[in-house]
Amino acid sequence: MDDMSTTSRVLAPSGDPSAISMRQQPPPPIYITYGPPPAPPPLPPLSSSELFIRAPPPLSHPCQDLLSGREDYINTCVPLYQASFNGDWEAAKIILNKRSELVRYSITHNFDTALHIATAAQHTKFVEALVELMDAKDLELQNIHGNTAICLAASAGNVEMIRTMVHWNKRLPTIPGAQGMMPLYMAALVGNHDSVNYLYDDSDKMTGDFWMHRNRVWVLIKCIEADLFDIALKIVVDRPEVAPNVGVLLALAQKRHAFDDMKPNIFQGIVKSIEVKLGDTEARREAMKMKLVRLIWKNIMRMPKKFVDELLRGPHDTMMKNGKAVLVMKDGKRMYSSRILFVAVEMGNTNFVIELISQYPELIWELNDNNQSIFHVAVSHRQERIYNLLYDIGSMKDMITPLKDPEGNNMLHLVGKEAEKNLLQNVSGVAFQMQRELLWFKEVEAMILPSLREKRNAAGLTPHELFTENHKQLVSKGEEWIKGTANQCMVVAALIATMVFGVAFSIPGGYHQDTGLPMFIRKEIYIAFVISDAISLFSSSASILMFLSMLTSRYAEQDFLEVLPKQLMIGLATLFLSIMTMMVAFSFSFFVLYHNMLIWVPISIAVVAAIPVILFAKLQYPLLMDIYGSIYGSRYIFKPKKHMLQNRNPRW
Repeated sequence: MDDMSTTSRVLAPSGDPSAISMRQQPPPPIYITYGPPPAPPPLPPLSSSELFIRAPPPLSHPCQDLLSGREDYINTCVPLYQASFNGDWEAAKIILNKRSELVRYSITHNFDTALHIATAAQHTKFVEALVELMDAKDLELQNIHGNTAICLAASAGNVEMIRTMVHWNKRLPTIPGAQGMMPLYMAALVGNHDSVNYLYDDSDKMTGDFWMHRNRVWVLIKCIEADLFDIALKIVVDRPEVAPNVGVLLALAQKRHAFDDMKPNIFQGIVKSIEVKLGDTEARREAMKMKLVRLIWKNIMRMPKKFVDELLRGPHDTMMKNGKAVLVMKDGKRMYSSRILFVAVEMGNTNFVIELISQYPELIWELNDNNQSIFHVAVSHRQERIYNLLYDIGSMKDMITPLKDPEGNNMLHLVGKEAEKNLLQNVSGVAFQMQRELLWFKEVEAMILPSLREKRNAAGLTPHELFTENHKQLVSKGEEWIKGTANQCMVVAALIATMVFGVAFSIPGGYHQDTGLPMFIRKEIYIAFVISDAISLFSSSASILMFLSMLTSRYAEQDFLEVLPKQLMIGLATLFLSIMTMMVAFSFSFFVLYHNMLIWVPISIAVVAAIPVILFAKLQYPLLMDIYGSIYGSRYIFKPKKHMLQNRNPRW
């Protein structure tokens, strides 16, 4: 029977203070017929050194008298557990009417009360009814891991249950749970906005006996990680001392999409402005993102320069050796792979980088452990928006681009190294990924000094040799992808050409026996039929020639830049035109035959004939647009029209 005692939502006690887990040792099948309550999402671990409270308060455990006797355990604990777990208030009420003191008794060997079980199973109505039978002190009872019921509600993000419990006992949000974590921190871990917002407003700006500076910083970090920027902004305003922290800056640096305020068009910008003015919640959160980073950076810039530099340098690298963390050293120097600015560059967090540089211009000269600038790192990680900042610094770029890493690689060598797959995930098709790599190579080649273009690295390779060596597999995959696409499309084009060619000699209505002319030669609809059939034949033939040309291409590196993409685009466009005109000719043939009577027949057929055309367009349109964008849109990736560093007017 011990098995049934451990079904509860708890904070794992084994050295992982942030991992809220679902202990699931199900009770015997004879008693429980439903599955366990859902566990919250997995949570990031904290180091064992992150202790939250000065001295843990004594645990307030419920009465364990029922656990000692097997008869009481079977006759009382099991039924009450089942009722609480299943949210069966009528069954629980019968038990509690007989023994009202059971609300403060442990009903599992994990010291869970009925309130713990019902909260873990998220039965809100059951919890609301149960707390009315409890004293305020009963709500402070903790299970074996130190969790009150509100800790479990916070970890589940159930704001209704949190409100219910706080209504009956205002002290609950200030009582630490397992590993000394506050309910607010637990709610921030799972990222439920309403729960975090309610608990923060109720925390009196995170004051109390068990709130420390470290607690507040970790709550701020988790709010940033969960995109709760409005709450994070409130914390920074209320507690400005938490802003100058490495963890806070790292969390902001890694939020690439959060600070990406690119506006694709004027219309979307107008819509967003209207949403902000009308009070749209999501739009307001969006507007707070850049305001948050500006406020935090403003607070940091008030600190001494030495402190700011150490903050931006990030934590030093460590490694485990003989069970102990030791410093990572290289040539007698400490290594710092988590430099704030470079982390933001790797993530493509352009606006964060611009904000830092605009207020601290010296960062433009910052180098990492490999003697690389932010622009070298931007090239390595294919972050074109950050790379484009080179156009904002004028002739200073000629002092940055010649830098070499310890292996003798200059900026063009870095393009020669194949980009990671996740960096090219926004480029559809292997062939267009190769095209993007070629665009990068040509752009950087034009940017650096001519004398660097043929420089050899420590391995004796020029940038172009390194590019060719590292992109062999991408070229091979691109060739395979294009040939597969061309083969399939050419089969379709050949079938269409065969059909429309045959139709040209078996026209609707047949021929006059005397003259040999078509029966409906004087009908305008017949002329439209002939023209559409001819267009379908010519376009399908052109499509076949394009795909045949792709199959016989030499597939050199430079072919992926323009030749192959253009051939593929023309082939797909002519194939679509042939399909469309074929269906038009098919529809016109029925209008020719039934133009005097049963007109609904050709109309119905024309409507149905539009379905395959629309379907093909819908399925192939994304690919066609990707091809068009790769050919003509890619020229706007580099060389921005306006300066980003020199135009820092807030967009929100």
